[in-house]
Amino acid sequence: MEPRKLEPFVWEIPVGAVAGMRVPGIVFASDDLIRKAIDDRAVLQVANVATLPGVVRASYAMPDIHWGYGFPIGGVAATDADGEGVISPGGVGFDIACGVRLLRSNLDFERDVKPVLSELVAALGALVPRGVGTKGRLPLSRSECLRVLREGVRYPLERGFGTERDAAFCEDGGVLEDALPEEVSDQAIERGRSQLGSLGAGNHFLEVQVVDRVFEPHAAAVLGLEEGRVCVMLHSGSRGLGHQVCTDHVKVMDRLMRQLGIEVPDRQLACAPLAHEAAKRYLGAMYAAANFARANRHVLAHAAREAFERVFRRSAEDLGLDLVYDVSHNLAKIETYVVDGRRMRLCVHRKGATRAFGPGHPDIPDAYREIGQPVLIPGSMGTASYVLVGMATSAERVFSSTCHGAGRQMSRTKAKKVMSGPQLARSLEEQGIALAPAHWGLLSEEAPYAYKDVDEVVLVCEGAGLSRIVARLRPIGVVKG
Repeated sequence: MEPRKLEPFVWEIPVGAVAGMRVPGIVFASDDLIRKAIDDRAVLQVANVATLPGVVRASYAMPDIHWGYGFPIGGVAATDADGEGVISPGGVGFDIACGVRLLRSNLDFERDVKPVLSELVAALGALVPRGVGTKGRLPLSRSECLRVLREGVRYPLERGFGTERDAAFCEDGGVLEDALPEEVSDQAIERGRSQLGSLGAGNHFLEVQVVDRVFEPHAAAVLGLEEGRVCVMLHSGSRGLGHQVCTDHVKVMDRLMRQLGIEVPDRQLACAPLAHEAAKRYLGAMYAAANFARANRHVLAHAAREAFERVFRRSAEDLGLDLVYDVSHNLAKIETYVVDGRRMRLCVHRKGATRAFGPGHPDIPDAYREIGQPVLIPGSMGTASYVLVGMATSAERVFSSTCHGAGRQMSRTKAKKVMSGPQLARSLEEQGIALAPAHWGLLSEEAPYAYKDVDEVVLVCEGAGLSRIVARLRPIGVVKG
């Protein structure tokens, strides 16, 4: 399948490339990145998504696109919420509301942090639970877990974790009000009860970073970022609870789809009409899992602050450890857009894609409204991460969406063959990056070479009018599962 180039950074998969396509596929990519997407066969998944009932305008993919479950990772698709549109759990993924949280500080790297970097990373490693099956910082009873599913960050705030500012600078204020905890299975709740405040494994991480370049001084100043400033970025999601929610509802929709006569080219695109009770139950359960994910990152950020307080013997407030923003990149939400001159309520699936509202949007915190919504793009150990802001043009181009990271280009099996975990650890330490003790055998699965060039990915996003680059952050300390 060979997409055709429409303009710089924009490629089209025409209707007819896959039987049943209702709209074209659009991939935002450079010449090199589109070739990777073709080789990965992820462009086939873009075309498959274009067959969903009620899909509007196009099936989209970000420059970090790679093969996923049903939808490609980096996939965006909107369906008509008031017509024949459907919702597909494959368009959200198993790690519901996985996302990124960024804290800034008033610490200077050279003066304040470099002399104690090893001690700081060790403290973070000791206080941040991580790895497969790890128990979290805030174990919950069943009733407490149900509260988290309904209240999001409000529950750990009540327990003394974090500050009100954390809620104000979190997407949706840290809670989705339409959550339905009663639609989350007992098995999902049991999986989540012990995991709140845990990082997990795989590509999840906590990094100490330093702002090493500012591209947009005004926007950076609004966000409190300046060159030399030390930050903390963490990437995690809804853990086993979110995975179970997806598993449960995919099974229901797979059976239902056959009963309703809905045909799609891939069973992993199992879906249900938005008007159907099954779709409403999934939306409510998915929003509940999203509340868990926000609360999870909230508690993790509290652990990071504790580590800084322990090392610097000053309060988090005195260290200026404030939340810049928290945003998810695995969600489906009902949003309103103008399509062909008509305002429409759409179910916007973003799987491995970040919401990116432009300046003036009412859902952006007041302090950031003039510059646009912050977008947090993590790298992968040893590579840069980026802070961007949404652009107004993104609403028309791709329903106010942008990329979510560099995007994998090598399987975990292949990555381990290139370099062992201990070898990679030595390589990173030689670059001046401190590592917390980890399961070294698994470390190389997430090596920098296993991912696309994050610099190229964000340049495509800016060039395509999706989001604007504000600052680049360099890793100086890594905590992995």
